[in-house]
Amino acid sequence: MLGRRNLLAAPALLAKGAMAQVGAQPWPTRPITLLIGFAPGGGTDIIARALQPALQEDLGQPLAIESRPGASGTVAAAAVARARPDGHTLLITTVSASAVVPPLMVPPPFDIVADQLPVVLAGTVPLVAVVPESSPARDFQGFIEHARARPGQLNYSSSGVATQQHLAAELLSAEAGLRMVHIPFRGTGQAVTEILAGRIDIAIDTLPTYLGHIRAGRVRALATTMPARTEWLPALPAVAEFFPGFNANVWYMLMAPPGTPAAITERLVASVNRALADPILRARVREAGFIPGGGSSADAAALLRADAERYAALLRRNNIRLE
Repeated sequence: MLGRRNLLAAPALLAKGAMAQVGAQPWPTRPITLLIGFAPGGGTDIIARALQPALQEDLGQPLAIESRPGASGTVAAAAVARARPDGHTLLITTVSASAVVPPLMVPPPFDIVADQLPVVLAGTVPLVAVVPESSPARDFQGFIEHARARPGQLNYSSSGVATQQHLAAELLSAEAGLRMVHIPFRGTGQAVTEILAGRIDIAIDTLPTYLGHIRAGRVRALATTMPARTEWLPALPAVAEFFPGFNANVWYMLMAPPGTPAAITERLVASVNRALADPILRARVREAGFIPGGGSSADAAALLRADAERYAALLRRNNIRLE
């Protein structure tokens, strides 16, 4: 069995091996595949497609976005963990798929530290609680009263077990004394279809997913989930105004296979930072409901570690397990 020092040294050895294979060849040498772990239509898809044109132009190769949904986003994450570390297979992942869900699975599909290489933060979004336009609840307090009076009768959607949507709804239920039925989907797009049809009673999902539907009046927004109100819906209360300390968000991160050479990840970091610094793209990302990301690979790795620890404690405290 390898000792801790050898385990810690393994990524560096893999990187050297991969760099030797790449040699002096330029990168990228062919189209890049960017996996996302959820069905099209959700926040992962939105931020990936926002960055796609700028990255293609900067890197000089086509960037194909491939949706590989399943197991709360971990199918795609596991595929990238096993991919060749040559920079031609990448991942846009979420906090749930990379920091929360894998340790809950038996056996874990990958190690969240050893089998992932954080590259750079792409963006962060608040969640928003929405109900169908046909819902009798006109505001957040009205929904809480409506749900309390009907224990076990209302349902809520998520894009998978232990995703941020699931955790946020469970946290709200714990805070407000609610009992609702969890309806997990393989991606947010399916959940949107169901709530628009009135078959889901409430969704607490990413703001970019629902912002257009909110503005068009197709769903009714009740509250957002970060500690303060958001710039996009300033008249909408934060859940923390009713339940102090409530805080939930989703981050999106670019990941590479472990062992990817530093020269490649550094170029990716620079490319994403350039894209997000462009005033036109930055405005487009903010208009979609994202707080633009950026920073370094070290920043991304620290965020992954911190949230893995934070959510592990939260799951234990609220006894949330895979169903």
